[in-house]
Amino acid sequence: MKTLFSILLFVGISTAYAQVLPSDTVPAIINYTTENGVTKFTSELRPLRQIAGAPAPFYTYFWEFGDGGFSFEKDPIHIYKGKDPILARLYATNNYDDGKRPPTKPKPIIKPNTTSRPMMASNSIEPSLFKMGGSIELKSNCMPKPGDDMMIVFGYRNKAENGQQNLNGTVAILFNDKEFANNNFVLAETRAYNEEKKADLKPLLSTAYLPIKKNNSAVYYASLNEMQFNADEKVLLSDKAKDFKSSETWRFENLKQNEERFLFMHFKTTPEMLKDTNAVVRITAVFIPDNPLVEKEFFNMELQIVASHDPNKMVLRKTRMNYRFTGKNRELTYKIRFQNTGKGPAKKVDVAVNISEVFNQETIKITKTKPEVINCDSAYTNQSCIKTIKGTDSVHFVFSNIYLPGLQQKGVNDADSTMGFVEYKIKFKEKPKKLPIKSGAAIVFDKNEPIYTNRAVGRFKMGLSPGLIIGYGFPFETDNKNYLNSKNVVIGGSLAPYAPHRYYWQAELYLSSFKESSELVSSSGPGKDTLINRIPYRILNKDYTKFRKVTTINLVPAQMRYNISKYIGAGAGALVALDIYNKNTDVLDYKLSTQSANGTSTTSDLKLIANELKENFANARVSFFADVQLGLVRVGPSIGFRYLYDPKTNNNRMATYVTWKF
Repeated sequence: MKTLFSILLFVGISTAYAQVLPSDTVPAIINYTTENGVTKFTSELRPLRQIAGAPAPFYTYFWEFGDGGFSFEKDPIHIYKGKDPILARLYATNNYDDGKRPPTKPKPIIKPNTTSRPMMASNSIEPSLFKMGGSIELKSNCMPKPGDDMMIVFGYRNKAENGQQNLNGTVAILFNDKEFANNNFVLAETRAYNEEKKADLKPLLSTAYLPIKKNNSAVYYASLNEMQFNADEKVLLSDKAKDFKSSETWRFENLKQNEERFLFMHFKTTPEMLKDTNAVVRITAVFIPDNPLVEKEFFNMELQIVASHDPNKMVLRKTRMNYRFTGKNRELTYKIRFQNTGKGPAKKVDVAVNISEVFNQETIKITKTKPEVINCDSAYTNQSCIKTIKGTDSVHFVFSNIYLPGLQQKGVNDADSTMGFVEYKIKFKEKPKKLPIKSGAAIVFDKNEPIYTNRAVGRFKMGLSPGLIIGYGFPFETDNKNYLNSKNVVIGGSLAPYAPHRYYWQAELYLSSFKESSELVSSSGPGKDTLINRIPYRILNKDYTKFRKVTTINLVPAQMRYNISKYIGAGAGALVALDIYNKNTDVLDYKLSTQSANGTSTTSDLKLIANELKENFANARVSFFADVQLGLVRVGPSIGFRYLYDPKTNNNRMATYVTWKF
C-alpha cells in the first residue's frame, strides 16, 4: 500500500510539473495548401504569454520559401516554379512575450504536378526589399536578443540604371564591431539559391573603393537604415573593413538587368551579447561589381541588442564613451523607434522623452524622422509635421496629421509601414560627472495609454589614469632596532580609472629609501694596552655600533578609494614591502692614547668594520594603511597624508606625499 501511494504521489507531482512547464520548446508548425499552382501558408504557434504591464503580445513573421523567395506576412502565398521538393522555414518573433522564440523546424514542400496557370490573389505580391533605391539592402526579422537566432535577408540586384545586361561581381557582409570586446554574432549558415560561391575579400581591400554620399538636404530622413552610395568622396574598402572582426564574401555571375537575388543568413547571437544590452551594433553589406563603370555601394544596418522583443525602443548610439574627450560640446545621438500595433491608423504620435539633467535642452536638434515630415513652425494648416515641446526635465516630439497604419489593420501587409522613429542630437551643459546617463521614453498613439520604452543608458569607459608619487615618511617611534622607525623618501607611480566619481580601485608601485639607522650595542671604558703598527696604544674607550641601510619596493595590488568631492578623496588598503637592498654593518670605534719619547701624550680615533652583511630580496612584510588626499583628486595634483601600520612589528608611522594623476 505504501509503495502504491508513493507511485501515485510521484505521478501527481510529475503531472503538476508538466502543467507549468513552459511551451517554449514547441516548434512552429507550418501548414500549406496548393491550388491552381499557388501555395498558401499558415502556421500554428504556441500561445503568447503577456509581459506584465506591457501591451498585448503578438507575433511577427518571416517566411523563407526555400527557392530564394520570402515574405514577412502572417499567411503568405507563393508560386513555386520547379517541381523538386524543397524546405520552407518560418521564423516567428514573439513581441511583448516573456518566453523564447518558437523554434524553427523546416517543412518539406511537395509541389503537385499541374499545368494550370496560377491564379494570383490581390495580396500575393512578392515583397520588395529595395526601398532605398540602391543595388543592395539588408533586412532582419528581429532585433538581436542574446541567445536567440536572427535571420538577415541580403538582397542585391542589377538596376536598369547600370546599363548592363549581365553583371558579375562580389558581395560581402561585415559584422562583429571591434568596438565590443566580445563577438556578438556567429554566422551559422548562409543559404544561396543562385549559385553564389564563397570568395576572399582580401584581394579587394586595397583596390575597391566604396563611395560616400553627402546629403545637404534639410528634410528629415525617413529611412530606418542607412545606405550610402554615389561617390562624392571615396574611401578604401580596407578602411571600412578594419572596424569589423568578421566577414563573409560571395561571388555572383550573370546577374540579369532588373534581376533581384537574395542570400539568407542565419545568425546565432552569443550569450556574451547580454553585457551590451541596449547597445547598437552594425552590420554592413558591400556590393563590388567587376565592371568599373558600375557604382560600388555599401549598406549600413544598425541593430539594437535587446533583452526582449519590443518594437518600441529607445536607442543611444555609442553607449560607451571616452570620458577624457567628453566636454560640453560632445553630441549624443538618440533614436526612439515606435510601431502602431493596433487595428487602425494613428494620426498623432506623441514621443515623450525624459531628459537627464546633464543635458542642455536648447541644443536639441532633430536629425531624422519617419514618417518624413517638416517642422510644424513652417507647416500650413493640417499639414503633416513634427513639433518639439520642451519641459523642465522632458521633451515631447509630437507627430501631427500623419497616417501611420496599424499592424492589425485590414489590408496592411507591410510591417515596415506601421513603424516610425525620431532621431535627435543633444549636447551637455558642461563636462558631466563620470556616472551613467539614463533616459527613457513614453509613446502615445492618438489618445491611447502610453507605451513605455526601455532605458537607454550611456556609460563612460573606465579609461586609465597613470600617476606620479613623491613622498616623505616619518616615524612615531624612535626605536632604532627597527628600520621602519627611520625617515624615508618615496618615489613611484599609481594606476587608477580615469577621473572616477565614486568608489574605485587603485594600484601603486614605489621605492622607499630609508635613512641609515644606527644602534649602539655596547660601550666600554679604559681597557688593555694594544699595539698598532708596533706602536703601543692604550684603549681609552670602545664603542660597538650596528648600522643598517634598507631600500624596499612596495606594491599596493589594490586599494579601495572614494572621491568625496572634486577636492577631497580617501582610501584604504594593504601594501606588500620587499627588501630589495638590506645592508647590516658592525663597526668598532676606538679612542686611543699613546705617549711619545719626550713624554707627550696624544689621542686618536680608530674605526674598524668588524662585520658586513648584504641581503637582496630577503624579507617581505605586509602593512595596512588609510589616507586622505586634498587637491584635484580626480585628475591633477594633490597632497596626501597616509597612516601605516605594520602588524609584524606593531609599528606605526606616517607619510606625506604629492601625487599627480594624468
